[in-house]
Amino acid sequence: MQGIEAQEFFHVPVLSGEVIEGLAVRPGGYYLDATVGGGGHSRLILEAAANVRLMAVDQDEDALAAAQQHLAEYGERVQFNYSNFAKYKFTPNTFDGILADLGVSSYHLDQPERGFSFRHTANLDMRMDRGRSLTAADVINDWDEAELAEIFFKYGEERLSRRIARRIVEKRPFHTTTELAEAITYAVPPKYRYGRIHPATRVFQALRIAVNDELKALETFLDQATNALVPGGRIAIISFHSLEDRIVKHGLRNLPLMKVLTKKPITAQEEEIAHNPRSRSAKLRIAEKIE
Repeated sequence: MQGIEAQEFFHVPVLSGEVIEGLAVRPGGYYLDATVGGGGHSRLILEAAANVRLMAVDQDEDALAAAQQHLAEYGERVQFNYSNFAKYKFTPNTFDGILADLGVSSYHLDQPERGFSFRHTANLDMRMDRGRSLTAADVINDWDEAELAEIFFKYGEERLSRRIARRIVEKRPFHTTTELAEAITYAVPPKYRYGRIHPATRVFQALRIAVNDELKALETFLDQATNALVPGGRIAIISFHSLEDRIVKHGLRNLPLMKVLTKKPITAQEEEIAHNPRSRSAKLRIAEKIE
């Protein structure tokens, strides 16, 4: 596991009660956790009914190794698969329920060497799957100004995308997260530098989405995963920003044989937000395969 302690990867599962209720976990059912992370949601699914079996998938080998430790007590009831959920080999009519908890985990943000956060100085990496070749440094240093402006606007919803892209091209090459964050800070007008969120936040989100091809992967996953549900099976998807939520909302609505059970997304209650601030932006949508 490359020296990562399993407990470092354990995360508090968001909307846990709502996920279990939404999946309607049944005794003897077979479930897919397509983004197992540290295994928090998987454990809840395995505990929700008798003799539940689970397929745990993740594209991050550190996450998968941590989940194997956390879920070891369930023995052969759990299988593990190292894969991006869009590349997982789905078999029709297999699962009673599927869960995907999207976005970046607190573990990724807290591990400086992964390069997801500008809170620490680190190489510009941002790969969820370190088997991929493209890194954030490649994007920042090699893509042209128009391409950078487009991804900052499209994936980060950054209104100052052109201005920031111009500054980056003038100042590159960049090697570390903090170098890049500082350049972005000085690219924006002073009144934007000390707002509620750091000026680099949206650009870093955009880079992460581009490096991991997250939105395309989500569209592919939605198309394929629902075919793998048994009739009456349910899919539950947690998203953390508007771009993902829009794809989930329209994707589930437009899929044949799927009935959306959440007119509006389910969000965290104040009590959960107080204990786990990350849950504030979480949105859960659930759909059921028609019998």
